[in-house]
Amino acid sequence: MSDPLDHNKVVVLTGAGISAESGLPTFRDMGGLWEQYEITEVASPQAWEMNPQLVLDFYNERRTKAVAALPNAAHRALAELESRYEVVVITQNVDDLHERGGSTQVIHVHGELVKARSTVDPTLIYEIGGKEIQLGDLCEQGAQLRPHIVWFGEAIHNYDIAARHVKNAGKVLVVGTSLSVYPAAGLLTKANPSAEKLIVSPDLEEEPVALHWIKGTAVEHVPQIVNRWLEE
Repeated sequence: MSDPLDHNKVVVLTGAGISAESGLPTFRDMGGLWEQYEITEVASPQAWEMNPQLVLDFYNERRTKAVAALPNAAHRALAELESRYEVVVITQNVDDLHERGGSTQVIHVHGELVKARSTVDPTLIYEIGGKEIQLGDLCEQGAQLRPHIVWFGEAIHNYDIAARHVKNAGKVLVVGTSLSVYPAAGLLTKANPSAEKLIVSPDLEEEPVALHWIKGTAVEHVPQIVNRWLEE
């Protein structure tokens, strides 16, 4: 049986598209290191073992760009929605634009650039803001720090708690993701059949099932959706 709907709860699933409008390129569009190296050479446990300096350089560059970016109108609109609803943002993005845009419940499933963690104890996580991680930066147990990022081949973060939120949300909004990255994309299958479900995207490979597709960008449409929901 489905969980009972909470009509006062909105769950927002976001991906790279919403950050792209703040000037952060998506994986597909990323220049620099993305073009110089295969993704598996900078975003996998094997890459870390083979060339940790390269991995650190790559993420230090991404962190610098992310910290310099500013939340856009879509980020800010989602925060405004909290004036009437419980809003849970579940994001595949590793930047902190949702938090800086004002959202107070943000669940990161692919990690966070502004944090580092121990290579021997994954529970030792440190806030680093925009600072670089260098070889020789150690956790309290004396082990090298690494980016607090989910690499290819690693389990995503917070899946169970994210799924619980999706199950009883009265409204589910998908923004800036093609729903092609699993297992995060599988969260949508947890939604109650009776929930209002929308996806905002300029293009999709195929028409989504059980989702109302609003064709366009996050900045263009998310504020309009938020205003409508606030007026209901």
